[in-house]
Amino acid sequence: MSDFTSNFWNLWVAGLTLVSIVACALLLLSMSKRKAPGDADTTGHAWDGDLEEYNNPLPRWWVWLFWITIVFAFAYLALYPGLGRFPGVLQWTSHGQYDTEIAKADQQYGPIYQKFAAIDVATLSKNPEARAVGEKLFLNYCSQCHASDARGGKGFPNLTDADWLYGGEPATIEKTILDGRNGTMPAWGPVLGDAGVKEAANYVRSIAGLTFDAQLAQNGKAKFATFCAACHGAEGKGNAALGAPNLTDQVWLYGSSEATLIETISRGRSNTMPAHRAFLGEPRVHVLAAYVYGLSNPTRVVQAAPVAAAPGK
Repeated sequence: MSDFTSNFWNLWVAGLTLVSIVACALLLLSMSKRKAPGDADTTGHAWDGDLEEYNNPLPRWWVWLFWITIVFAFAYLALYPGLGRFPGVLQWTSHGQYDTEIAKADQQYGPIYQKFAAIDVATLSKNPEARAVGEKLFLNYCSQCHASDARGGKGFPNLTDADWLYGGEPATIEKTILDGRNGTMPAWGPVLGDAGVKEAANYVRSIAGLTFDAQLAQNGKAKFATFCAACHGAEGKGNAALGAPNLTDQVWLYGSSEATLIETISRGRSNTMPAHRAFLGEPRVHVLAAYVYGLSNPTRVVQAAPVAAAPGK
């Protein structure tokens, strides 16, 4: 309610809320003290010949339950925000509760993360305790996109192989998690036209070792050099500085079929990896980066017994 630009809406919400509760109370009071019009035992409504509606007040248990909900509503609105800008006696906010829980968690787990912060990512990736903590962070904050086994899916990179858009060095992984990434593949359909896009797609398939139409690929080679090489390199091996993928291997973010490549070249792609610096903080990201680094460098991980088993490749 704090974003109201006029006090009218603040009063409107508060007034409408209170009037609605009071109206419910008055209706309940009215219906619980008198019968419906008429002196008969029934209202005159009948169904199936002999099923009649009795002219009786509401059951007492039901009435008291209704009164309890009304009292609870007034108590809740007095203690918590619900009446326009009125914050409630307890001054509760969702942000305040979150900050309190985070502060409590930092106090409890902060020393653990600080202990790991002094160890570099590559070395930390071998530490079973750190990997166990990193795995929990990954499952909570990363698995929604990269899957619980970190193998990703369409549009989401596989973190268990050696193919990296921006590089798989420890510092690069940590920076990616902290500050996020924004990858954009421009749409070349309006520039190349349908025929040109198909030619470029076949050339890409040719350098990737896939089946292709030789004539279309030959025509697409010049187009690739003109429009694609600036990002993907003259040989199509990509550019980690730009996040441009290597087009000569068998790793594809969206797929390598001719139809998929035509769609990618024609319409472009836009991917965002959200930044986690403000949300997780550097100490947690440091441990998370070590876990991710260990996923693509499994031979570097030293297992110790007893520890929780690291996720399989």
